[in-house]
Amino acid sequence: MSYPSTVACAIRLFCLIGFPYLIPIAHGESNATPQQRLARTNLLIYRDNEGAVRPVKSLRDWPKRRAEILRGMKEVMGPLPGKDKRCPLDPKVEEEVDCGDYVRRFLTYVSEPGARVPAYLLIPKSVLYAKSKHKAPAILCLHQTHSLGQKVVVGLGGSTNDEYGVELARRGYVCLAPPYPLLANYNPDLKALGYQSGTMKAIWNNVRGLDLLESLPFVKRGRFGAIGHSLGGHNAIFTAVFDQRIKVIVSSCGFDSFPDYYGGDAEVWKPERGWCQTRYMPKLAEYAGRLNEIPFDFHELIGALAPRQVFVNAPLGDTNFRWRSVDAVAKAASQVYSLSGVPQNLRVEHPDCGHLFPPAIRRIAYQLFDENLK
Repeated sequence: MSYPSTVACAIRLFCLIGFPYLIPIAHGESNATPQQRLARTNLLIYRDNEGAVRPVKSLRDWPKRRAEILRGMKEVMGPLPGKDKRCPLDPKVEEEVDCGDYVRRFLTYVSEPGARVPAYLLIPKSVLYAKSKHKAPAILCLHQTHSLGQKVVVGLGGSTNDEYGVELARRGYVCLAPPYPLLANYNPDLKALGYQSGTMKAIWNNVRGLDLLESLPFVKRGRFGAIGHSLGGHNAIFTAVFDQRIKVIVSSCGFDSFPDYYGGDAEVWKPERGWCQTRYMPKLAEYAGRLNEIPFDFHELIGALAPRQVFVNAPLGDTNFRWRSVDAVAKAASQVYSLSGVPQNLRVEHPDCGHLFPPAIRRIAYQLFDENLK
């Protein structure tokens, strides 16, 4: 694989053909046994009911490996809530603002018994006031780590490169911007609600946000997009792995491999640091010094999104998440895309900038939404 130098805005199409049954295992992993996690770099293997490692020979075999990926996620994040928490949404509009070509509503919805989520909903006027029964596609717009939380994606945070909610609303999309737990002014009691991680609470809030979008008479059902930068970038991936209604996933500066995170610096794997914070996945601190044993990684998560459209922005100058690690993740995930017959559905771009979601890259992402959701 050739790597870019200073070439901005060049789309990378990953296609891996003819992978062998067992490929070389990175970061010191060994071939899987019933007691070991399967290699993150080889997605075309799975463990059968007896614990033996088998090759993924067809799309019939792939769900067996995918199920193991989800089990690994839940081992760290905690369980995904079930039907008992899927109570009536009871949405309440607290404020409505005319923004010219769209309306911005601040509302709350019930994600589970005893817990309301404050969110912004952007609705194009062409949809809201349409005389016909026109329905618009909808997108989950997830914010980065920012003191103003979800306000940044709806134009209330003074952060131009984060206003993808506004830009998408002006392109005709209904956009929902929920908050991330334990950021800005949203502080749910995770322990009281039964969560082991802020990550799983965010996932469930997002899933319920999709339920809310499906309840709106002017929204197309069952085919959504998700977009996010940084924190929002991996939040979009996590949610889409669990919710198949998300058909197009855009992740900007959202990940690299766990062993590569900040160059493997041991300091970031201490409690309440990096990924180990309460609002993310505190259980990951237990894997300090043995990161290869974390039961899932982004190689597997991106693979688990196949055959859906995935667009990744990985700038050359991002110091949070390293682009070479992103390439290794995409190379592994592309095995599943090739198996699915859609290698072109996984794209990675490397603009020559820092930890940013620049305008030219956002336009490419929006075009992907247009091609697949409209």
